[in-house]
Amino acid sequence: MAEDIEEKIRRLRELGRIVTETEEQPPTPGPPKPPRRRVSRIGTFRERERRKRIIIGALVLTIIIVGAVISIYTYMESKAARELENAKRAKIAEVNKCFTGELANDTTKVQLINKILAAKNVEEVMSINVKAICEKRKQELEEAKRRAEELKRLKELQALKNQTKENIKMAFEPLLQAQVPDELKAEIISTLNSLLAQVDAAKTKDEVLAISPDEYLLNLWKKVYYYRIDSIPTRDVILKKGKESKICSKDEAKEIIGKVTNLADLLQYSVEKVEFVQIALVLPRDSVVGGFLQPGDKVTIYAKSNGTKFEEIVPEGRVDLVLVAVSKINVYESESKSTSVSSSSSTTSQQSSTTNYSPGAETSYQTSQTSQVQSSTTQSSSETISASYSYTVDLAEILKAIAAGKVSDPQKIREELEKYGWKVLDLEKNTNLMALPETTKVLVIVEVPKDFVPKVLTYKSSVVLARATG
Repeated sequence: MAEDIEEKIRRLRELGRIVTETEEQPPTPGPPKPPRRRVSRIGTFRERERRKRIIIGALVLTIIIVGAVISIYTYMESKAARELENAKRAKIAEVNKCFTGELANDTTKVQLINKILAAKNVEEVMSINVKAICEKRKQELEEAKRRAEELKRLKELQALKNQTKENIKMAFEPLLQAQVPDELKAEIISTLNSLLAQVDAAKTKDEVLAISPDEYLLNLWKKVYYYRIDSIPTRDVILKKGKESKICSKDEAKEIIGKVTNLADLLQYSVEKVEFVQIALVLPRDSVVGGFLQPGDKVTIYAKSNGTKFEEIVPEGRVDLVLVAVSKINVYESESKSTSVSSSSSTTSQQSSTTNYSPGAETSYQTSQTSQVQSSTTQSSSETISASYSYTVDLAEILKAIAAGKVSDPQKIREELEKYGWKVLDLEKNTNLMALPETTKVLVIVEVPKDFVPKVLTYKSSVVLARATG
């Protein structure tokens, strides 16, 4: 039923459309028109409904098309935005991967990320070469670091140079203040300037550290010592090192200085003038080589310290005079004479004379002389005569009497005294017999450098003189 109605309405619409088209055509001459049919109201309403539906359909279709277009546009826009966002994320990830370590917080990284975020399309994002920018930034940082290190190296090198030059100047300061000839002074200044120039010309720390003034200072100081040794007016000099002192000739002193290979050891030496003074020591003979010292002998003086230990207090001295100390001389003399005459005309005459010298309490020296004459006579007789006597002579009184001219024959007295003096010691050497006790006092006058006198006087009662034989 509904389909029939729809069919009828469709036919009516077609008929109405046909009629409308016919009416719109211009009149043409032709056969007479048939009578006009009357359109019903139902048809008009349906036509309006049809048009309305057509319009509505067109509007719906338009809306659908517009919606589709909008949807497609929105989709495309959304897809481009997603692709742009993904591209930005990928680029930012590439930036984070590339900018690591010291570049993690670099300003270039921040600027690059801002540039990526500000990109309007994928092509703009893809055109950003992150790797190239990163490599360039690394090179810039490396170059900046290299320049900073080079600047730091130059500053450190300059500081080292300044310190080295100051050290060299300080090391040369004592040399510059030394009293030396102008030629040696000029050589010292020239050497100093040469070392400072070497330091300024050095390119690396190793080159600066390799510059050492010790060898130059050693040679220059040796020349200063040689000059000081030659400047001393005496034949010998005192060469001191710490607490040790040695008296030596100038050539020996130069030889000792020349053998030193270390600057610190060399600077421990000092050269002084030898000024000898004479001091008198009264010692037992066993402390002065048994009293057999001779004027001009070289001696070394030792002293007892710390109970039983001996130390050298004077390395070298010279003997000027040696005297045997004595106050009295004991003399013993004896003489005997015997004469015999026999009746058988035989005569015997014998004479004996003995003289004893007793310089010590235990040993005496005896000289004797005997003569005998025999003859034969007709008578015989015998006679013996003997005499002996001893006396003690005060040596001091004898010397006073000689000095005062109270002795009638002083030359004979001096000869007798000589028998008691060195003649006794010479006889000891010849006979290998000790006549004088070891406690016999001997006065020795020695020449020693004045610097050693306080020590000698400190140990005056316990010194020992040793004669140098080498």
